[in-house]
Amino acid sequence: MDIVILAVVIAVVVLGALSGLIVGSRRKKQLPPPPPAAPDITAPPAEPHVGDEAETPREEPRRTIEEVDLPDGSAPVVIEEPPAPEIEIPEPTAGRLVRLRTRLSRSQNALGKGLLTLLSREHLDEDTWEEIEDTLITADVGVQPTQELVERLRERVRVLGTRTPEELRSLLREELVTLVGRDMDRALKTEPEDRKPGIVMVVGVNGTGKTTTTGKLARVLVADGQSVVLGAADTFRAAAADQLQTWGERVGAYTVRGPEGGDPASVAFDAVKEGKEMGANVVLIDTAGRLHTKTGLMDELGKVKRVVEKQAPVDEVLLVLDATTGQNGLVQARVFSEVVDITGIVLTKLDGTAKGGIVVAVQRELGVPVKLIGLGEGADDLAPFEPEAFVDALIGE
Repeated sequence: MDIVILAVVIAVVVLGALSGLIVGSRRKKQLPPPPPAAPDITAPPAEPHVGDEAETPREEPRRTIEEVDLPDGSAPVVIEEPPAPEIEIPEPTAGRLVRLRTRLSRSQNALGKGLLTLLSREHLDEDTWEEIEDTLITADVGVQPTQELVERLRERVRVLGTRTPEELRSLLREELVTLVGRDMDRALKTEPEDRKPGIVMVVGVNGTGKTTTTGKLARVLVADGQSVVLGAADTFRAAAADQLQTWGERVGAYTVRGPEGGDPASVAFDAVKEGKEMGANVVLIDTAGRLHTKTGLMDELGKVKRVVEKQAPVDEVLLVLDATTGQNGLVQARVFSEVVDITGIVLTKLDGTAKGGIVVAVQRELGVPVKLIGLGEGADDLAPFEPEAFVDALIGE
């Protein structure tokens, strides 16, 4: 019996060992394969460094320093200079306003045509005369000049009796020319008898077009045969000196300028000094735009004039007014005339929505004549003021 039990135990042990071997072999088969070995990478050829030669140098013939031809210095070195700006020939000023009459009349017909229409009514009652007054005041003529004109018209129409269109136009033309002032001296004082150059200051508030007007005035003077020096005394506005210099270069006028933000009186002084040394006929001084309500700025304008007059008297002080500002321009004119003695008016933008009566009003306010008017943005659209041509443009042909 013991033998049988021993045999069974041995059999069980043998079976257990066999089953362990079988399971172990299966597990060995399921293990993941080992990672592949890293491939061999061949490094790229190194780039040549400075001094390395790509190939074997070849023998080439070489010249000694004695065999090399050197320049003997006889040939001049040519330096190309930028081409000089082309000098323009400005349009003659004689009759310029007459040539621009169409442009002026296009914007001023409301005044002249309106007056002719009212005067042509069969019965000129009080209502009609009031309409005539309203037309003149609306055109910025001013209250006092309007009343004077209406009184003269009423008297002459009463004496005339019957009124043909031709008679009315002639009557209105004559009275308007008288109102504008045919006897005022409108010549620019640029040629003093005892010295050279004549000195002209251009003043005004911001935005009226002083720098552009100064440039156009230079063209007017050059067209009349005068040599001009420009003084860029507007040192506060960016690019003002550049703008003025461009205007000058177009007609061959020399521009004196200073640093941006510099002392304008110093620039004006230097411009007059340069004009004397060059023997120029006229020095035009463009001053900075300023608000007429700012006392400090206005005092500085007076300083510019005083500094210039240490060398020579100022012959002209031209006030540039924007004609579209109407009655507000009269306030500006009054303040400027208190600081510097205004000798003449330049009305700009008279071709736009401006009303022609401002010519009369500003002359009455200051007691000085309108000498120049601007009728557009063209280089030659600044014209000497001629009362007859101006009135003809107002009332048409």
